[in-house]
Amino acid sequence: MTRNAHVALVTCFNEDETVNYHATRAQVRRQVAAGNDLMVCGTNGDFSALTHDEKIRLCEEVMDEVAGKVKVIANIGCPATYETLQLAKAVDGLGMHGTAVITPYFIACTQDGLIRHFTTIADAVQTPVYLYDIPARTQNHIEPETAKVLAKHGNIAGIKDSGGSTETVKDYLAVAQEVGNFEVYCAPDHLVLWGLQEGCAGVVSGLGNVAPQILADIINGFNSGDMAAATTAQEQFAGLRKDLYALGFPPALVKRALYMNDPSVGMSRQPALLPDAAQDAQIAQILTARGLKE
Repeated sequence: MTRNAHVALVTCFNEDETVNYHATRAQVRRQVAAGNDLMVCGTNGDFSALTHDEKIRLCEEVMDEVAGKVKVIANIGCPATYETLQLAKAVDGLGMHGTAVITPYFIACTQDGLIRHFTTIADAVQTPVYLYDIPARTQNHIEPETAKVLAKHGNIAGIKDSGGSTETVKDYLAVAQEVGNFEVYCAPDHLVLWGLQEGCAGVVSGLGNVAPQILADIINGFNSGDMAAATTAQEQFAGLRKDLYALGFPPALVKRALYMNDPSVGMSRQPALLPDAAQDAQIAQILTARGLKE
């Protein structure tokens, strides 16, 4: 089975914080050129700061720009099932590979509540649904037994694990092996190659915004059986992650590192962290040291 990488695409903003769709399309072309698939409206795409209509338009713009060249998954999860359902229906006919549904946030959910939530969405649309687990941000975690129940739904295709625990990934992989036709996507950037070796269908990467070719090299090396090349690329990727993320909140650092090479991506909407001159100097030093400063 050929494995793939979805880059959690950044959303570009103008100085007045309106969405810069032109610059976002340019980032799409950059990732397509590297051969990477895409995830739109994810954590690195500032989805929590986007309006309902902006999310729909972003999906439309990305799908138009991609023109079938790579696969696209869009995160359409909202705090309430009702709003999630409206968004899921709005993008259902765009031809995306799948829709990721992040667990509800702010609202505390039982496991039965999560089953009802995801089932309601999957029942209502044709686009395959991917569960999206990121408990550090939502405070709601999809337990493996819950994933097993949901994996049996005909329109739930898999899960994106952003928890960072190798044990949880292994538990989800055990579900996939038992149920079948259920894909597990690993998200932490230092676990890309590990996830592929363990049997993940692919990865979703935020850091791929900064270094799309290194991410592609990991995937291509693995798919071609060139483990030496894949390992070398993974070491480069993990080193970049360690250096960059030591400076602060990962999505903010990804966006700022990208900005250092291409100011058209803009800053994130407030109250995101504002840029700091000293931090910018450190980011530039990291990019230069790793041959990524343009």
